Amino acid sequence: MEKIINAHCHIYPNKIASKAVKGIRDFYDLDMSLNGSVDDLLRDGNEVGVTHYLVHSVATTPKQVKSINEFISKEVKAHSDIFTGFGTLHPDSDDIKGDFEYLIELGLKGVKLHPDFQRFALNEERAFKMGEVISEGNVPLLIHCGDFRYNYSNPEQLKPFLDKFPDITTIGAHFAGWSLWQEATEKLAGTPNLYVDISSSLYDLSPETAKELIYAYGVEKVLWGTDYPMWDCKSEMEMFNKIDLNQKERSMILYENAAKILDL
Repeated sequence: MEKIINAHCHIYPNKIASKAVKGIRDFYDLDMSLNGSVDDLLRDGNEVGVTHYLVHSVATTPKQVKSINEFISKEVKAHSDIFTGFGTLHPDSDDIKGDFEYLIELGLKGVKLHPDFQRFALNEERAFKMGEVISEGNVPLLIHCGDFRYNYSNPEQLKPFLDKFPDITTIGAHFAGWSLWQEATEKLAGTPNLYVDISSSLYDLSPETAKELIYAYGVEKVLWGTDYPMWDCKSEMEMFNKIDLNQKERSMILYENAAKILDL
């Protein structure tokens, strides 16, 4: 059986999941059929045989950091055989180092940031403060990247961050540039510490273009993910299967590359 890691999954407590999903839907003006709960994530993953999930959530205010990280940690412990969790930080927290130390204490294995939701630019001092802590802690970082409407996480903001923190294994979500896929690839491909996931991208890229981007970054630097709850596994896998890749390349993207980063 093919091993599959869904390397990009947002999850929420049941009592706020519908509100969180509505917020995402409104932000991106996209139809979404999934509800953001853990049960729904697992049901969706079972459609294609997902064997492991990278789960996380994002704090939009400093006061949310602790409760979100505790929630992610609780779910990871409840699904320890199939979940790896990344914690959240917020650039306006009074104690970023303390927040980071606590998420590590909770058993979380990395950090997820969403500059466009959290409203900070990756090339500003607030981002660098988080980068210093993450770099010292020697854990991977997943960043939402790209949005033509804003200037927080586009290639011109991401590149200085990658250059400043070459020791951070960074996963640039959405081919490192949602809605700016080609531009991001031209500016960022070949950056040594940059991996990319292909979530929230295949709906807008032809299989031929997707293959070009994968090859530009390097097959060994690409991860499969769905950006749950934005896209369902079945349709994402159908689109992935249309990309002309051999079995070795498929297994690297679907499992091996993420497994290496997550130390599975």
